[in-house]
Amino acid sequence: MERSAAILKIRELANQLATNVTAIHPLVPGLADAPTQAELFKALFELTKQVETVKKHLLKLEKRDDSALT
Repeated sequence: MERSAAILKIRELANQLATNVTAIHPLVPGLADAPTQAELFKALFELTKQVETVKKHLLKLEKRDDSALT
């Protein structure tokens, strides 16, 4: 797979992950258990941060000038 195609596919999947993580947030209060809710919110926050890190690195890779490597 070509780099640009791989970047597009990874970005698409990362966006799907972000959408799914975001969809979980409003469901957490329905658990009615404060300790569980707190842990889930922490985990969801960490997931969001990691997905954003993936997207940020993809953007950097896209913008990087590879002409210096050849």
